[in-house]
Amino acid sequence: MPRYEILVYWSHADEAFIAEVPELPGCAADGQTYKEALANVEIIIQEWIETAKELGRPIPAPRGRLAFA
Repeated sequence: MPRYEILVYWSHADEAFIAEVPELPGCAADGQTYKEALANVEIIIQEWIETAKELGRPIPAPRGRLAFA
């Protein structure tokens, strides 16, 4: 799976953790815990990419700002 930047934060309005993928417009998920939000957004990333492929839309490459081992 491509390694996109994921922002996770607590939303008082939603009373849940929100995980957003800035490079993929509209790609976000929530969860009652940090780990749940992160796991949910990983599924949504795959679905976002699959949908973009089906619709013939471009898929942004990860920016690579973060270093991974």
